[in-house]
Amino acid sequence: MRLLSSASGKVARSPVHHPVFARFYTRLSVNAETRLGMAEVRDRLLAGLSGRVIEIGAGNGLNFAHYPTAVAEVVAIEPEPLLRKLAQDAALRAQVPVDVVPGAAEALPVKSEAFDAAVLSLVLCSVRDVARALAEVRRVLRPGGEVRFLEHGRGGGRVMKLTQRTLDRTVWPVLFGGCHVAREPVAELRAAGFELGPHRLVLLPEKGPRLPTSYGTLGVAWRPGEEVAR
Repeated sequence: MRLLSSASGKVARSPVHHPVFARFYTRLSVNAETRLGMAEVRDRLLAGLSGRVIEIGAGNGLNFAHYPTAVAEVVAIEPEPLLRKLAQDAALRAQVPVDVVPGAAEALPVKSEAFDAAVLSLVLCSVRDVARALAEVRRVLRPGGEVRFLEHGRGGGRVMKLTQRTLDRTVWPVLFGGCHVAREPVAELRAAGFELGPHRLVLLPEKGPRLPTSYGTLGVAWRPGEEVAR
């Protein structure tokens, strides 16, 4: 694994620390896997991946069980300490090699052009600087490298969109670990210079009530390069 080290030989740790939200998220996400159909969505997100993969914002590691065996290695970045510990436990049960390390999306502790694919799974909502985070994704992908993304953002009717904007300006990021519900991940990927491939709207979760976090996009994008395999 090509991790960058500081002078002390240790990877710099992120100041992200949301222990209350981490416990709430863990309970909610585990229940959503089977009861609300999220496991099937993760299967679609990761199907067909191969080579070396970096997952940014791995959370409690629920994606790990869904990586196909053609994946040679997953380097999973997770800044929140409790979630990172749960992800490390999940990595032990994965059918592919997974290395869980601390780090922030805006300063990934890996070398440039080191990965064949990157996975963004419900993470762009909570990064502090989306443009900087996506610039880092471009940096660590090889030319033509693939981005798989499953992100929630602005959606629904006029009332819901107004509600989302209001929540982002008030209580939602404070209560939910920095999450924002009115971001536009597809537009942000395009603005960061990625070539957008097939993508479609999905409900998150697909079964259940419509919430401010329900409006998601599942898709693929590429870092521009001389050869982009599809």
